[in-house]
Amino acid sequence: MLKVKDLMIEDVVTAKEDTTIHEVIRVLWQKHIGSVVVTDSDCRCKGIFTERDAIRVVAQKVDLTLPVSRVMTAKVVTVPIDATLAEARRNAIAHGIRHLPVVDSEEKLVGLLTIRGILDEFFGL
Repeated sequence: MLKVKDLMIEDVVTAKEDTTIHEVIRVLWQKHIGSVVVTDSDCRCKGIFTERDAIRVVAQKVDLTLPVSRVMTAKVVTVPIDATLAEARRNAIAHGIRHLPVVDSEEKLVGLLTIRGILDEFFGL
């Protein structure tokens, strides 16, 4: 049975809550990634900023010099590192999301499970 830890990305791109929206969007573009996880100094998830968020803030003409904490999704859906892929799938479907931060028993960020990563693994996309 596949576990989240078998398919997660370990090198997660993160930002702090006071990072500007512009800087986070620049990181999405430069690294060709779909999300940046916003963490505190203890590596706990405080939010997530995705490509969908970037489109929303640009369309709404939000001031890009504001901190990302003002526009990130603050109620982050996470998945435990020992969860099965089926459990992660249910979470993703239930919440309509494509990026699931993976946390350890202390709720610290240890990885990221992405729909794209799963497709890449199974279909070599």
